Amino acid sequence: MNRNHRIGIVHAALALLMLAVVARAGQVQLVRGHYWAKVASWQHFTARDVPAVRGQLFDAGGRTLATSRDLLKLEIAPPEVKDAKKLRRALVAAGVSETVAARAVDRTRKWVVLPGNFVAEDVAALTAMRGVHSTPVSERAYAASPGLRSLIGRVNREGRGIDGLELALDSLLSGVRGASTLSREPGGRFLASPTRPALAARSGHSVTLTINHELQEIAERTLFDAVARMEAEGGDIVILDPRNGEVLAMAGVRDGRAAAAATPITEPFEPGSTLKPFIAAGLLARGKARTTDLVPSRDGVYELHGRRINDEPHAGPTPAMLSLADVIRYSSNVGIAQFAERFAPAEQYETLRDFGLGTPTGIPYSAEAAGTLRSPKHWSKQSSASLSMGYEVAVTPLQLALAYAALANGGELLEPALVREIRSADGEVRFRHERRVVRRVVSESVAATVRRLLTDVVAGGTAVDADLATFRLAGKTGTPRRTVDGRYVPREYNPNFVGIFPAEDPQLVVVVKMTSPRSSIYGGHTAAPMTKTILEAALAARDAALDRSALMPRRVSAVQAGGPRTPVATAARANNPRREILPDTSSRSVLVHLPLSQPLAPPLLQPRKVPNVTGMSLRAAVRSLHLAGFRVQLSRDASSTSVTDPPPGAPVLPGTLIRLRYPR
Repeated sequence: MNRNHRIGIVHAALALLMLAVVARAGQVQLVRGHYWAKVASWQHFTARDVPAVRGQLFDAGGRTLATSRDLLKLEIAPPEVKDAKKLRRALVAAGVSETVAARAVDRTRKWVVLPGNFVAEDVAALTAMRGVHSTPVSERAYAASPGLRSLIGRVNREGRGIDGLELALDSLLSGVRGASTLSREPGGRFLASPTRPALAARSGHSVTLTINHELQEIAERTLFDAVARMEAEGGDIVILDPRNGEVLAMAGVRDGRAAAAATPITEPFEPGSTLKPFIAAGLLARGKARTTDLVPSRDGVYELHGRRINDEPHAGPTPAMLSLADVIRYSSNVGIAQFAERFAPAEQYETLRDFGLGTPTGIPYSAEAAGTLRSPKHWSKQSSASLSMGYEVAVTPLQLALAYAALANGGELLEPALVREIRSADGEVRFRHERRVVRRVVSESVAATVRRLLTDVVAGGTAVDADLATFRLAGKTGTPRRTVDGRYVPREYNPNFVGIFPAEDPQLVVVVKMTSPRSSIYGGHTAAPMTKTILEAALAARDAALDRSALMPRRVSAVQAGGPRTPVATAARANNPRREILPDTSSRSVLVHLPLSQPLAPPLLQPRKVPNVTGMSLRAAVRSLHLAGFRVQLSRDASSTSVTDPPPGAPVLPGTLIRLRYPR
């Protein structure tokens, strides 16, 4: 082979090589250009999620219940660390344990994640060191009381709601996550890219609840004290505004601790006699009964379809005949069972269904129970009587409160509200609660008539222990047997009471339900006095969602007169002579002189002793004084020799301002 031939072969090889290089370059740049651009971007840049600030939760007074804090998650790359000793000292100073700090500077490890989250200001020196990588995270903090925590719920590590209102409102509270673009320097450290703008996160909406701070504290303290005093397994309280359906307070206790869930929404029970007013309302609305209609008392025993129905004995002789008003006043099982026979099964079912029983209320809570109300085709011969006495039906305390709210507001069943307002991060109002009527259940006149019957229950019936004296209270007691796994538990009851305050132009509906108290099984001796305690504390509180200007005309005098009383009513009021006769709001009230064999009762407002709060925490001391019926003002008067002014034990009138001294 000559020299020219060899040179030709080399030139051809070089030409083929150049063609291959050009072809490969064309493939890389033209065919797979987008792929390699992504690889290059991945090698030089990285995207990192920027968490959105979760929206805040407030109560009706603007107090923060739940908020989010911006924190940092720290991660260490030991091979990148230059000064291990300095980093270790800084970690210990930031609260990291010696063991974790030693592991973080161990060069045999590639990556160490520090446990917990840190405030940015506290670890500013750390984040400036080489080898320390920080990631912004958001942590949820709660300032709510124990009773509200079960209602509010929780979030997981990713900041998503997992139960309660945090879950129900998650789409509103969570916001929209952002993203930041970081560039990788030659040493492997990431820096914010100056050429690629970050996508800003959008904060979640803030939500204002309908919960009233004062009423919530009163309800929780009353419930905890009652459960301990009565040795009960638990209890529930719901306070509702019957004018607009707003839930003002909600508390649940189980085994001496705040319930893990919002039990007034999630746990239905058989209400017992607190269901009787709805039977009366249905009969009155359909013209099937009048309050003066009579049925035989049968000496407190009624045999019906092979079942014996009994009445609890009351003070004084039992009359031969009972009116519908007497049946409600003294909670007669015998009487209400006979009146319920005037219903057709469909009519009785429709009456209870229209009051909202057996259906979800629609409250924004993920685990709401619907309760139980079977259709008439599943009834037995005894079902009508059972339903009239509050059995074979299960309701939640919230459902019961809404049903009584219909009687309180003139006959309209309302949709309950837990959310009063929703605002975007820039303050724009996105939602504001407005009163929503589900249906009209009864007429205003029927509702007013039933309220008068319920006023008699407190004035001279089964709930005299709830009598406020200065204001008329309407209400009804119930003492149903307790069921567990569908079976009645021997000698265990769920006494309950529903109060409407005041009886005219009501502002509050209060449901109190206890579970298996040991002190007494009767609602009139357990739940009714608790309602009185709640209302007295609410009247003494500064802001308890009460329109005091509307309350003043509703104050009643020591002795007022009305219609005639039955012998049983007179006997029931023997220990309460100052309210011997209750005025019927449909007639004119006059002042009369009653022949009493004992002195007249003392003034309505009895002096009370100031509680001794020495040694208590400031919060506990304020609660104790509020529950005693006093107003509280904090003071820093170092010259005072007593923790309170007036001092402990001093007799003062309810509503008096007590100055509570606390250290500087």
